[in-house]
Amino acid sequence: MNIGQAAKATGISAKMIRYYEDNGLIGPVARTGSGYRVYGPRDIHTLGFIKRSRDMGFSVERIAGLLQLWRDRSRHSADVKRLALEHVEVLQQRIAELQEMVATVRTLADCCAGDERPDCPILSDIATGAPLHPAPRTDAPPARRGALRACQKTPE
Repeated sequence: MNIGQAAKATGISAKMIRYYEDNGLIGPVARTGSGYRVYGPRDIHTLGFIKRSRDMGFSVERIAGLLQLWRDRSRHSADVKRLALEHVEVLQQRIAELQEMVATVRTLADCCAGDERPDCPILSDIATGAPLHPAPRTDAPPARRGALRACQKTPE
Protein backbone atom coordinates (compact mmCIF):
# COMPACT_ATOMS: atom_id res chain seq x y z
CA MET A 1 0.00 0.00 0.00
CA ASN A 2 1.13 3.55 -0.62
CA ILE A 3 1.61 6.20 2.07
CA GLY A 4 -1.94 7.54 1.71
CA GLN A 5 -3.39 4.08 2.18
CA ALA A 6 -1.05 3.43 5.12
CA ALA A 7 -2.14 6.71 6.67
CA LYS A 8 -5.79 5.79 6.31
CA ALA A 9 -5.23 2.27 7.66
CA THR A 10 -3.33 3.44 10.74
CA GLY A 11 -4.89 6.81 11.51
CA ILE A 12 -1.45 8.43 11.25
CA SER A 13 -0.98 11.29 8.80
CA ALA A 14 1.37 10.79 5.86
CA LYS A 15 3.52 13.61 7.23
CA MET A 16 3.92 11.80 10.56
CA ILE A 17 4.66 8.50 8.83
CA ARG A 18 7.51 10.24 6.97
CA TYR A 19 8.66 11.77 10.27
CA TYR A 20 8.72 8.35 11.95
CA GLU A 21 10.69 6.95 9.04
CA ASP A 22 13.16 9.85 9.12
CA ASN A 23 13.65 9.28 12.86
CA GLY A 24 14.21 5.55 12.50
CA LEU A 25 11.05 4.36 14.22
CA ILE A 26 10.17 2.43 11.10
CA GLY A 27 12.88 1.09 8.88
CA PRO A 28 13.36 2.19 5.32
CA VAL A 29 10.32 0.98 3.41
CA ALA A 30 10.30 -0.54 -0.04
CA ARG A 31 9.95 1.86 -2.92
CA THR A 32 8.53 1.59 -6.39
CA GLY A 33 10.67 2.26 -9.44
CA SER A 34 9.42 5.84 -9.40
CA GLY A 35 10.37 6.30 -5.74
CA TYR A 36 6.97 5.98 -4.03
CA ARG A 37 6.93 4.29 -0.65
CA VAL A 38 5.27 0.88 -0.42
CA TYR A 39 4.13 -0.30 3.01
CA GLY A 40 3.63 -3.96 3.83
CA PRO A 41 1.72 -5.65 6.66
CA ARG A 42 4.77 -5.54 8.94
CA ASP A 43 5.15 -1.78 8.42
CA ILE A 44 1.45 -1.25 9.15
CA HIS A 45 1.74 -3.33 12.32
CA THR A 46 4.73 -1.25 13.45
CA LEU A 47 2.86 1.98 12.69
CA GLY A 48 -0.05 0.68 14.78
CA PHE A 49 2.37 0.05 17.66
CA ILE A 50 3.72 3.59 17.31
CA LYS A 51 0.22 5.10 17.21
CA ARG A 52 -0.89 3.24 20.32
CA SER A 53 2.30 4.33 22.10
CA ARG A 54 1.69 7.96 21.09
CA ASP A 55 -1.92 7.66 22.26
CA MET A 56 -0.50 6.66 25.66
CA GLY A 57 1.64 9.80 25.64
CA PHE A 58 5.04 8.20 25.10
CA SER A 59 7.64 10.48 23.52
CA VAL A 60 9.28 9.56 20.23
CA GLU A 61 12.47 8.74 22.16
CA ARG A 62 10.62 6.39 24.52
CA ILE A 63 8.79 4.79 21.61
CA ALA A 64 12.17 4.02 20.05
CA GLY A 65 13.08 2.19 23.26
CA LEU A 66 9.77 0.35 23.31
CA LEU A 67 10.17 -0.66 19.67
CA GLN A 68 13.65 -1.97 20.36
CA LEU A 69 12.31 -4.07 23.24
CA TRP A 70 9.31 -5.20 21.18
CA ARG A 71 11.58 -6.43 18.41
CA ASP A 72 13.99 -8.14 20.82
CA ARG A 73 12.59 -11.60 21.51
CA SER A 74 15.21 -12.12 24.27
CA ARG A 75 14.11 -9.01 26.15
CA HIS A 76 13.31 -9.01 29.84
CA SER A 77 9.84 -7.86 30.78
CA ALA A 78 11.46 -6.01 33.68
CA ASP A 79 13.00 -3.61 31.14
CA VAL A 80 9.60 -2.93 29.61
CA LYS A 81 8.05 -2.44 33.03
CA ARG A 82 10.81 -0.01 34.02
CA LEU A 83 10.11 2.10 30.90
CA ALA A 84 6.38 2.03 31.61
CA LEU A 85 6.80 3.09 35.25
CA GLU A 86 9.16 5.91 34.25
CA HIS A 87 6.46 7.05 31.85
CA VAL A 88 3.88 6.96 34.66
CA GLU A 89 6.08 9.43 36.57
CA VAL A 90 6.21 11.71 33.52
CA LEU A 91 2.43 11.55 33.17
CA GLN A 92 1.90 12.27 36.87
CA GLN A 93 4.13 15.34 36.58
CA ARG A 94 2.13 16.53 33.56
CA ILE A 95 -1.11 16.01 35.48
CA ALA A 96 0.23 18.08 38.39
CA GLU A 97 1.24 20.87 36.00
CA LEU A 98 -2.17 20.81 34.32
CA GLN A 99 -3.92 20.93 37.70
CA GLU A 100 -1.85 24.00 38.61
CA MET A 101 -2.87 25.63 35.32
CA VAL A 102 -6.53 24.84 35.97
CA ALA A 103 -6.32 26.36 39.44
CA THR A 104 -4.68 29.52 38.11
CA VAL A 105 -7.11 30.01 35.23
CA ARG A 106 -10.09 29.24 37.47
CA THR A 107 -8.93 31.80 40.02
CA LEU A 108 -8.41 34.41 37.31
CA ALA A 109 -11.86 33.68 35.86
CA ASP A 110 -13.37 34.04 39.34
CA CYS A 111 -11.66 37.43 39.62
CA CYS A 112 -13.01 38.68 36.32
CA ALA A 113 -16.24 40.66 36.58
CA GLY A 114 -17.30 39.42 33.16
CA ASP A 115 -19.16 42.61 32.38
CA GLU A 116 -18.94 45.35 29.75
CA ARG A 117 -15.92 47.04 31.30
CA PRO A 118 -12.55 46.56 29.60
CA ASP A 119 -10.69 45.77 32.85
CA CYS A 120 -9.87 42.09 32.89
CA PRO A 121 -7.56 40.38 35.38
CA ILE A 122 -7.22 37.40 33.08
CA LEU A 123 -5.68 39.44 30.26
CA SER A 124 -3.64 41.54 32.72
CA ASP A 125 -2.13 38.45 34.29
CA ILE A 126 -1.32 36.88 30.91
CA ALA A 127 0.12 40.12 29.50
CA THR A 128 2.31 41.05 32.43
CA GLY A 129 2.78 37.94 34.50
CA ALA A 130 3.32 40.44 37.30
CA PRO A 131 1.07 41.18 40.25
CA LEU A 132 -1.49 43.91 39.74
CA HIS A 133 -1.55 44.78 43.43
CA PRO A 134 0.60 44.08 46.48
CA ALA A 135 1.25 40.40 47.01
CA PRO A 136 -1.07 38.41 49.28
CA ARG A 137 0.04 36.00 51.97
CA THR A 138 3.19 34.14 51.01
CA ASP A 139 1.78 30.84 52.24
CA ALA A 140 -0.59 30.68 49.24
CA PRO A 141 0.11 27.81 46.84
CA PRO A 142 2.82 28.90 44.33
CA ALA A 143 0.72 28.22 41.22
CA ARG A 144 -2.02 30.53 42.39
CA ARG A 145 0.02 33.43 43.84
CA GLY A 146 0.02 35.48 40.62
CA ALA A 147 -3.66 34.88 40.04
CA LEU A 148 -4.52 35.77 43.60
CA ARG A 149 -2.63 39.05 43.28
CA ALA A 150 -4.77 39.93 40.29
CA CYS A 151 -7.91 39.53 42.39
CA GLN A 152 -6.98 41.85 45.19
CA LYS A 153 -9.02 45.00 45.22
CA THR A 154 -7.28 48.31 45.15
CA PRO A 155 -7.71 50.17 48.45
CA GLU A 156 -10.26 52.93 48.08
